[in-house]
Amino acid sequence: MYVGIDVGTSVVKAAAFDGEGRQLAVESRPVELSLHGGFVEQDMTEVYDAVVDVLAKLTASVPEPVELAGLTGQGDGVWLVDREGRPVRSAVSWMDGRAHELLDQWLADGTFETVFRRTGGAMFPGSPGPLLAWLDRYEPKSLDAAAAAVYCKDMVFQRLTGAARASTDVSDASMPFMDPRTRTYDNRVVELLGLTRRRRLLPPVGDPITTGEVQVGLPAGTPISNGPYDLPACALGAGVTAPGDGLLIVGTCLAALVATTELDLSGEPAGLYISTDRHGHRLRAMPAMVGTAALDWVLSTTGVTHAEVDGLLASTPPGARGVRVLPYFAPSGERAPFVEPRLRAELSGVSLETTPADLIRATCEGIGYAARHCLEAAGLTGSLAVCGGGTRSSAWMQLLADVLGRPLRVVEGEVGARGAVLAAAERFGVSLDAGVWTEPTAVVEPDPGRSAYYSAGFQEHLGRLDVARGRAGR
Repeated sequence: MYVGIDVGTSVVKAAAFDGEGRQLAVESRPVELSLHGGFVEQDMTEVYDAVVDVLAKLTASVPEPVELAGLTGQGDGVWLVDREGRPVRSAVSWMDGRAHELLDQWLADGTFETVFRRTGGAMFPGSPGPLLAWLDRYEPKSLDAAAAAVYCKDMVFQRLTGAARASTDVSDASMPFMDPRTRTYDNRVVELLGLTRRRRLLPPVGDPITTGEVQVGLPAGTPISNGPYDLPACALGAGVTAPGDGLLIVGTCLAALVATTELDLSGEPAGLYISTDRHGHRLRAMPAMVGTAALDWVLSTTGVTHAEVDGLLASTPPGARGVRVLPYFAPSGERAPFVEPRLRAELSGVSLETTPADLIRATCEGIGYAARHCLEAAGLTGSLAVCGGGTRSSAWMQLLADVLGRPLRVVEGEVGARGAVLAAAERFGVSLDAGVWTEPTAVVEPDPGRSAYYSAGFQEHLGRLDVARGRAGR
């Protein structure tokens, strides 16, 4: 069997697949996020222990030989480790907002745009550049004590394999220090962010081979590959590799990705280009800050369960009886398809007659409009796959197809873990039929009438967003 490990923001999962890509078993374990005053952190030991735990349970439930393993996980943030890969302090999450003042400064003085024009990455508060600069200013002893500033999967990989030093792959290295043309760190960017004296913390980049042998969690000696991180891993797991084709991940983070061989560093700085194992092939990524987390907040606030969502979506018409939601709930604002650290969610059109169903539909519609905005900015021209926790709601998938005005290739199961296995197989020279592995489980067609309604609604959404961005930028 083949094992994929996906170290998510809130859940750690391990999935087993057979040679035809059929999912045999999944084990998962939740991990905590600590949120306080805009700071969002995770206990690295808890995350690593969760990985070991789910691997042990998976191999016990499916007692077959493990051919190879692929590892993926959440991107961005800062995971400071010592030489053995052990934590120097808690990991700072990609959701963290503490560095927003530094980002405001760089937006004002042109540093933000200069970095984008060099790397294709639009920094946001939870990306490594601002976070390392903040730590250098306010917690220099943490950086002094660290051997490397890595990403989530890199910490796990070093601990699982006992590697002598930390390393990363081209996907995680894409933001914000790597030049996408040379696929090496741009030292001028390091200098612009005031981090020259911390340059030693940037881990070596495997291009593309970052592999090893497992010592813990799986049978000793199992070949394991590190990366790509979760966004490009999901693209692989959904079969999105041809230029123009796209993927929408409806998870905690609403992420839009489009495969491309182009590199356009003009236009409004936003999103990033994610380098892949294939030179010249990239993903134009517009990862918005909040996806299902916005709906979760509304469900919690209204006392509605996930099981009730489909019925409630059916009970209120398109337009949610005039209720509108700008779904920018993250404490660090928004990062795609624009960067505005101070933007916050807005609800309008609410009255005493508004029902929970209206609020839920308006939130889903708002997320759909945000997804359309991201996909258009990323350059979608081909087919569109969709994956993530949101796919479990058939009514929401129909709503998304209507809002986006295009068919959705729904890919269910552990798509990130599947992509990690496919990447590992390619790196180890193991032949797997990617077409079979990435077959969609369903195709959802849009309703022409509702799509026309939502096309006009999208333009209204953009108008409200412009006004909100103007207020946030003051």
